[in-house]
Amino acid sequence: MNHFSNAKEDIVQEAVDGLASASGGQLLRLDGYPFIRVVARADWDKSKVAIVSGGGSGHEPAHAGFVGKGMLTAAVCGDVFASPSVDAVLAGILAVTGEPGCLLIVKNYTGDRLNFGLAAERARALGLKVEMIILEDDIALPGAPKPRGVAGTLFAHKIAGGVADAGGTLADVTRAARRAATGAMTIGMSLDTCTIPGSPKTTRVAPGQIEMGLGIHGEAGADILPFEGARQAVTDAVARLKPLMNDGHYAVLLNNLGGTTALEMSLLATELINSSIGFQLSHIIGPAPMMTALDMHGFSISIYPMSVEDEILLAAPTSVSAWPGLHQFSAPRIAAVPDGLAPPKALASADPEKSAFIRHCCGALIAAEADLNALDAKTGDGDTGSTLATAARALLTSIDDLPLRDDTALLRAIGQELSQTMGGSSGVLLAILFSAAADASAKGADMMQALQKGLARMQEVGGAKLGDRTMVDALRPALEAFPLGAQEAATAARTGANKTASMRKAHAGRSAYLNADQLEGVIDPGAEAVARLFEAIAQTPIHAHLSSSLYQ
Repeated sequence: MNHFSNAKEDIVQEAVDGLASASGGQLLRLDGYPFIRVVARADWDKSKVAIVSGGGSGHEPAHAGFVGKGMLTAAVCGDVFASPSVDAVLAGILAVTGEPGCLLIVKNYTGDRLNFGLAAERARALGLKVEMIILEDDIALPGAPKPRGVAGTLFAHKIAGGVADAGGTLADVTRAARRAATGAMTIGMSLDTCTIPGSPKTTRVAPGQIEMGLGIHGEAGADILPFEGARQAVTDAVARLKPLMNDGHYAVLLNNLGGTTALEMSLLATELINSSIGFQLSHIIGPAPMMTALDMHGFSISIYPMSVEDEILLAAPTSVSAWPGLHQFSAPRIAAVPDGLAPPKALASADPEKSAFIRHCCGALIAAEADLNALDAKTGDGDTGSTLATAARALLTSIDDLPLRDDTALLRAIGQELSQTMGGSSGVLLAILFSAAADASAKGADMMQALQKGLARMQEVGGAKLGDRTMVDALRPALEAFPLGAQEAATAARTGANKTASMRKAHAGRSAYLNADQLEGVIDPGAEAVARLFEAIAQTPIHAHLSSSLYQ
C-alpha cells in the first residue's frame, strides 16, 4: 500500500465525508452510499440556475472542491477514474434543480457523456429544464475526432458559475459555458504516470524522457520526448498552443497534475511568462493543483482568449478555496537590494596571483558538487555540494569587484558574499568565520592568525568542537598545520575528515538527529568538503603565493 487509504472501495466516500466535514458547514453530501456520492452547496435554495459537474475521482480538487458560491452547485463523484452512475448524476440534478433549471458541464469521456446524458434525459422527463455542454479542450492529438476534456473545464465552471450567480437564465448560463468550452485549449506534460490506489504502478516514461499530451487518467500521450529541463518542456508545450492562438490577450491556467512540487510549479510560471507566447498571457490562474491525476509528476497549460466580460467573470469572488483566483501575469517587479548588503566594489583592486588562487579554490568546490551531494544524501538532505558550489560560482562572478590587495577588506567582502549566496547553517557559519577574521585582520593579525580567530568565533557561535562530526573536524587541524606547508594542511584535513566516518554520534549539525547505524562509515560532508579544498590547494603551485603572504 502506497496511499493513505483504507479499503479501496471506501476511499471516495471517506474523502467526500472529509471534504464536507472540513468545509465549515458550506458543503453537504447526499445520503446515498455506496452508489450515490454527491457533494452540494449547503446554502442552496434553487432560486437560480444550478450548475452540476463531476466525473471520476482522483482529479481533486476537481470536481467536488469547486462546489461553492460562484462556481458549481453540486459535483457527482465516481470511483477513481470512473464515471459516476446515471442514478448518481440524476440524484445530483434532482437535489439542486429548481424552476430556473440546471446546466451539466461534462468532460469528453465516453462514460461521462453517456451517464450524464441519460441522467439529463430522465430529468427532463420529470419536467426539469436541463442543458448539457461538453468540454473538448485537449489539443494534444491534432485532428482527434473526440478530444478529451481536461483542465480547461475549469474555465467553464467559473464563467458559467459567475453568470448563474448573477441571476442569468439557463440560456445565458449555457451560452457562457459553451463560449468557455469553445475557447479553452489545454496541453499537458509529465515526467511520470500516476499511481492508482490498489493497483501496481505502470512505468511508461523512462528517466530522461517526458511525455506530452497524456490524459488525466494516465492514458498514453501524443509524444515521448527527451527531457532537457523545465525551459524545454514549456517550449515544447507552447509550440503546440501557439499555432492555435489568435492576436490578443489570453488567460492561462497553470495546473499541477498532482505530484509536482510548488517550487517546480513557480519555476514553470517563470518559463511560461518568458516563452514565445508570454507577451499574450495577460492573466494567470495558479500555479496550483486544480485538475489533477492523482500523483502524476506533471503540469498542464490551459489558455483562454480574454474579453472584458470574461475577465470580470473569472475574477468574480467565489467562496471556493480551491480556486486560486485570476491575477495579472507579467515579468516580476524588481526592487534594488537595500544599502549595506553588497560587497564594497569601490575598493576593488587587481592581484592576479590572489585572483588565480581564489578561482582555483572555487573550481575545486564546484568540481566536488555531485560527490558532496551524494555523501550528504546519506546523512542529510543532499545539498551540501550544491550549497558550496552555488557560493563558489557567485564568488567567481564577483571576483573582479573584490579588494584583492587589502586582506582585511577581502575577508570582509568574502564573508558578505557568503552570507548572501550560501544558504543553510554552513553559509551563516562560514560568513561568521570570514567576518570575524576580517575583524582580527583589522587589528593587526596576519592572515593565518585572522582565519584561526575566525574559526574560533564560528565555533563559539555554532557550538561545534573537535569530535562533534562537523566541518570543524577537518578545518581546525588544517589551519593549525598550514604553517608547516600546504601539503601538511591537506593531510591534516583529510585525516580529520576520515575520522568523522568512525564517529557514531554527531553533537552538532543535521546529523545530530540520526542514529549510530545511519552515521557509521559515512564521512561528514562538510568535513569532506574542507578536505577536498585543502587537497586542491596542495596540488597546485598557486598555494606558494598564499603561503608566503600568510605572515606578512
